[in-house]
Amino acid sequence: MRKLSVGIVGATGTVGQRLVKFLENHPWFEVKVLAASENSKGKTYEDSVKNRWKMDTPIPEGLRNTIVLDSISDCKEICSSVDFVFCAVNMEKGKLQELEYEYARNECPVVSSNSAHRWTLDVPMLIPEVNPDHVKIIDVQKKRLGTKKGFIATKPNCSLQCFVPVIFPLMKFNIKSVIVSTYQAISGAGKVFSEFPEIQDNVIPNIPGEEEKTEKEPLKILGSVGDKGIINLNSINIMSSCVRVPVSNGHLASVFVEFKNKIFENEIIDIWNEFNPIVLPSSPKKLIKYFDESDRPQPRLDRNRENGMGFNVGCLEKHGENKIKFVCMSNNTVRGAAGGAVLFAELLYKKGYLY
Repeated sequence: MRKLSVGIVGATGTVGQRLVKFLENHPWFEVKVLAASENSKGKTYEDSVKNRWKMDTPIPEGLRNTIVLDSISDCKEICSSVDFVFCAVNMEKGKLQELEYEYARNECPVVSSNSAHRWTLDVPMLIPEVNPDHVKIIDVQKKRLGTKKGFIATKPNCSLQCFVPVIFPLMKFNIKSVIVSTYQAISGAGKVFSEFPEIQDNVIPNIPGEEEKTEKEPLKILGSVGDKGIINLNSINIMSSCVRVPVSNGHLASVFVEFKNKIFENEIIDIWNEFNPIVLPSSPKKLIKYFDESDRPQPRLDRNRENGMGFNVGCLEKHGENKIKFVCMSNNTVRGAAGGAVLFAELLYKKGYLY
């Protein structure tokens, strides 16, 4: 497979910075273009993120002096310079929808970390281990857009990515309902502790918009491919609460699942430990790890397992014949954002959509 040239649109933001780091030395993709707002145009990448570089390790040496382009005015130049772009732009929804369409119509595939097109019927919202077949709807989208190569694909919200891949392999037991409480790290708000004084010694019991995303987005992910778009699953009821907690990184969820069928605790643990349906460069060797310890998983201890790409589960308890509860956790900034986007770009490349 030839190495593809990549652009990062929104490269100066938190997710954009993580994409820059995650793609360093990637075997299939090489970052060639960095783009951001008009304020960064013409600056070197190092200067454009001066005093706001949030990663723990330095800017990749090869990108320090890269001249940043304007995500909007330089769209055509960017599209002609790369095979596809990652889009992680902080912009009003309507304007962002049009911006991503502009890239797609200029025959540049868009791998989006944004929410703007998550509910566009023919835009797949992908977790590669869960719904890889949804990439087929891209052909419908390209017909609508009148493009040969350009399209948009998006990742889901970071909070639901800590539990949806964990319940997915249990679908064969006919899930009836899911009640989930997510305990979300401050990095999910794009902040570090110095920027978030109100979280010190505190918990904030509501994150605007998160509950709706957590309840509805899984139904598209777990749905099926129709003639005109993705058909949402309607057989599962999901109810959620979303809480911001004083943790730097790593979303944790407490999950209660009711099945229509009788279930067995040991069988569920075996299913989790053996579930690993795809192999891509960024895939974890062990996708789901079940911890026998009563106090695991924990964000501080387990968020970086498998380079931040794994799912961590523990505290499984069975209630009656058809109900369980458990705790699960994932790295929201890696698996839930940059790493998840890179993983589904790898899926798209493997299936022939990026060249």
